[in-house]
Order: sequence, then structure tokens, then C-alpha cells
Amino acid sequence: MTGQPDPKNASLKAYLMSMCLLLRRCLLAACTLFPVAAAAQDTADLAQDLANPLAAIISVPLQLNYDQNIGVAGQGSRTTLNLQPVIPFALDNGANIVTRTIIPYVWQENVIPGTSQSGIGDVLFSAWYSRTTETDLTWGIGPVVRIPTGSDVSTDTWAAGITGIALQQTGPWTYGALANHLWDVESNPTTPTSATFLQPFVAYSTEDAWTFSLQSESTYDWKADAWSVPINASVSKLALIAGRPVNFQAGAGYWLESPAGGPKGWRFRLQVQFVFQR
Repeated sequence: MTGQPDPKNASLKAYLMSMCLLLRRCLLAACTLFPVAAAAQDTADLAQDLANPLAAIISVPLQLNYDQNIGVAGQGSRTTLNLQPVIPFALDNGANIVTRTIIPYVWQENVIPGTSQSGIGDVLFSAWYSRTTETDLTWGIGPVVRIPTGSDVSTDTWAAGITGIALQQTGPWTYGALANHLWDVESNPTTPTSATFLQPFVAYSTEDAWTFSLQSESTYDWKADAWSVPINASVSKLALIAGRPVNFQAGAGYWLESPAGGPKGWRFRLQVQFVFQR
């Protein structure tokens, strides 16, 4: 019937408005709690710190991803907006607890031919106990939990496991790998889960705060016996806006391998990352 509002669009607008309001409140609170970046913290050093997932820096990235050629007919597309705050906590022994929460909003079309779905996807929470050795090797280990949201794009299944990361920073280079494994934790799961995630990465940061990165976000699904392997390249620039650091990133990737019905071809990414130094 013409003239009637689309409930899915209304739901998306309501979600985006609520996320904007939440982000605005977080930014206002953070601006009160955390001072403007001091001149002593060189933007080039901070840009390289941001290449370290375990850096003791509070950051709030907003990441937009676009994938295509999805579904049995290969005609579907998926757009995912990730809100993924990273919050570290310093311990008395010199170590850190670093938490990262990924909250995705997904909207997709023709993944199931002739239909569209949207909603908040499963939330992924990770926490690492992290230390840096005398040889500048940074490592972290801890739990990871997948929290279902019950939306049209949720697995409707709780899952949990272990996550680890190790990286080295040498001169302008940062390289390492992040990994986790998830198992379903329900007696009768809607989506049986046993999946290994691997994210090797390398980044090069310049003296004028540009960072060039190459990484993969590969997953092996032990239930389906199938790999998902994208290769992603990106460039980011750290800028000071009203004296506060904001990191802008753009990137593209290509799916080297994906399961039946999975995305194929090129993928694209945009990200803005708000940074708050402790």
C-alpha cells in the first residue's frame, strides 16, 4: 500500500538515532573526564599506538562494511555498521585488562532472494589480560563471548571460548595476530557453533600520522568444514579536531574463499575512530 512507512526503515532510523545519542553522551562524558591531547603526545606515536589492539588507549570506532554477491543466487548484499568501543583497565602489577565489545547493526537485501532483513546482530565481547615483555612483545589472553540478540540477523545461540593476541612493534612497523575460538554453550543450539577466527595483521605508520595496513579476518567453521578468507588493505590518517585525536580509515578487500552462499568479490570499509587518552 503506497504512502505507508516501511517498518524496517523506521527501525533502522530509530537504531541509528539511538546510537548517535548514545555516542554523543559518551563523547561529552569522555571530553569531561579526559583532557585534550597534550603536545607531548606526538600524533605519529599515537597513530602507531592505534595499530596495537592492546594499547592502553580508550577508543570508540564506528566501522561501516559492505559485502556483496551473497546468497544461493549470489545477488545479495550486506551492510554492517559496527560500534566497537575498546576500554583498557590498568592493574597494579603493570598489566592491563583490555576489553572490546563489537555491536553490529546489519541490513541485507536478497541474501534470501526477494527478501530483506535488518537488526542488531550478535554482540561479541572480548577481554584480554595483557602484558608487554622486555623485548617489546605484547601479548594478551582471555575469554570471548557471543551474545545473541534475537533479531532477524542473529544466530539466536549463545557461544563462548578463548581469545589470544600477540604482536611486536619495531620502528614504524606493527605486526602480529589475533585469534579466538567459539563453541555454542546451549544444550539445543539454534545455530550449532564451533568456529576459529584468525586475524594476522601488519601495519606501517609514518611520521605524519598515516598508517597503511594489511590483514585478514579469516574464519574456519568446523561444523560446515568451510573457510571464509578475506584479505583487507586500508589506509588511515590521525587528525586533531578541536585538539582531540580522531582516526579516519578507508579500505577495500577481496574474498579469496567463502562458503556456499557467502560473500564473494570485493568488499569495502570506512571507519572513524574517536580516541581518548588516559
